[in-house]
Amino acid sequence: MSKTFAAMAALTLMLASSAAFAQAAKVADTPKGKAYVDAKGMTLYTFDKDSDGKSACNGPCATNWPPLMAAGDAKPAGDWTIVTRDDGSKMWALKGKPVYTFAKDTKPGDTTGDGFLNGAWHIAKP
Repeated sequence: MSKTFAAMAALTLMLASSAAFAQAAKVADTPKGKAYVDAKGMTLYTFDKDSDGKSACNGPCATNWPPLMAAGDAKPAGDWTIVTRDDGSKMWALKGKPVYTFAKDTKPGDTTGDGFLNGAWHIAKP
């Protein structure tokens, strides 16, 4: 229990280090365990086709998998970085992997995107 508390305290401190980041993502419980979610509680996902800190999800893909956009004043924090999309906009990335929500998730905590496209989409986990 104390290890879990210490880990959560460290995570809270890391998230608090950037106000812009704290508004962008947090950890929440989902039916598939702990996951990162956006400010609205929607599950965040990574995509196997993304590489080298670059999003491969543009056009119709980004309509179905909206990127977690970074505010203009956002600053990287811990494992979280900011990557530039093909259109020049900025989005959040976890350990270099851009993160997205899924349009078919209808309520906070939904995880319907996990394993989508033959397993190419994954829940972003702490």
